Amino acid sequence: MIDPPAEIRRLVYLGTPSESVPFLEALAADGLDVVLAVTRPDRRRGRRAEPTPGPVKAAAQSLGIPVCTDVDDVLGADSDLGVVVAFGQIIKPHVLDRLAMVNVHFSLLPRWRGAAPVERAILAGDQTTGVCLMEVAEGLDTGRVYRRVEVPIAPDATGASLRAELVAAAVPMLVGALRDGLGSPEPQHGEPVYAAKITRDELRLDWEQAAELLHRQVRVGGAWTTWRGKVLKIWSAHPVAKLPSTTPVTGKMPNTWPAHTEDGSLAPGGLDGCLVGTGDGQIHLVEVQAEGKSRQAAEDWLRGARPVPGDRLGS
Repeated sequence: MIDPPAEIRRLVYLGTPSESVPFLEALAADGLDVVLAVTRPDRRRGRRAEPTPGPVKAAAQSLGIPVCTDVDDVLGADSDLGVVVAFGQIIKPHVLDRLAMVNVHFSLLPRWRGAAPVERAILAGDQTTGVCLMEVAEGLDTGRVYRRVEVPIAPDATGASLRAELVAAAVPMLVGALRDGLGSPEPQHGEPVYAAKITRDELRLDWEQAAELLHRQVRVGGAWTTWRGKVLKIWSAHPVAKLPSTTPVTGKMPNTWPAHTEDGSLAPGGLDGCLVGTGDGQIHLVEVQAEGKSRQAAEDWLRGARPVPGDRLGS
């Protein structure tokens, strides 16, 4: 691993998803010479569809930047620095020994090293996260840090909205650092916390859990439950206060029968219109997606689902 030069003019760029594109466009717009973009190979979007370029390849081609899929190609590109944003591949030591690289990471390191820092921050109930500009080193996000910016996490922030906020904070941070000079990086301080990739099972809603925990799963994106043995995705929802035992149940949709406990509150998974019982209150469903169907308002789904006595989510 080598240090970057004091003056940086020629770059190679490594990125994959759409969130990587604003960084590439900003670097080019600031006058830096991006001599090569490295990204994933073209992929098919359907069984018979022709392979289509990913977001970074499409953006690079529109900017007139050569594109490749082999990381080793950066070694022949005559560049001062490699810039990595959500590339999704490990940079091997023989490359780092010949070209200095920096990485934009979507957390405040050393908290949430790894593949899913945005999702893990939401699931953990963190109130603050951020972005770091770090050196690429051997090991998982272990490099020293050049810049960091904190970003508060709103109570209703989703994985998509929080990622967009982090990109908006990180783009000027990166451009400014390369324009003004990276300076001396600082070692990471504190106990590392790892952000493993989110599994499908982690997004299954257990209605016995607290409403706030369930809400975090929904906010991450891809949360799901079952309805009459089929998958029901919950795309948007929000927790509501638990009904007092003396409060009559109101607002039921036509053809629905809520499942309540003896004190009058909704049982976990029980439905009362768009309300679903949880371990400590209720969640109000906003947008759902039945198996094999398109996303739709929860009210519309309920009209078609027509719950009967004994029906519950999670069954």
